[in-house]
Amino acid sequence: MRKYAPALVIDVILVIVFAALGRSSHDEGLDLVGLAGTAWPFLGGLTIGWFLTAWLYRDKFDAYAAVPTGLVLWVSTLVGGMLLRALTGQGTAAAFVIVATLFLGAVLIGWRVIARVVTRRRVSTG
Repeated sequence: MRKYAPALVIDVILVIVFAALGRSSHDEGLDLVGLAGTAWPFLGGLTIGWFLTAWLYRDKFDAYAAVPTGLVLWVSTLVGGMLLRALTGQGTAAAFVIVATLFLGAVLIGWRVIARVVTRRRVSTG
């Protein structure tokens, strides 16, 4: 599990960045309690996604793969986050869902694509 810890940490940081950017774009404070209140539904969805991905692809699990790992994490973070927000009375306006879809997809899949490209270049030029 230790070899997957950096990927998990990156994902958690990116979800927290998403929450912080959202709060700052709405002139909400970046205090710890407010940030945690915004981030927790998406961190819950991310957690579900990590367990789901590790279980589904247990024989071939690659935390750094854009597909399927990044794709599953994106969908689970988005859907899980929106469901948890809805269940707790937080907003799920259409514009927010669109922004969340685009941002979370770009970062949760995007960093994995970039890491794969950089790794392949290092191996081919090494």
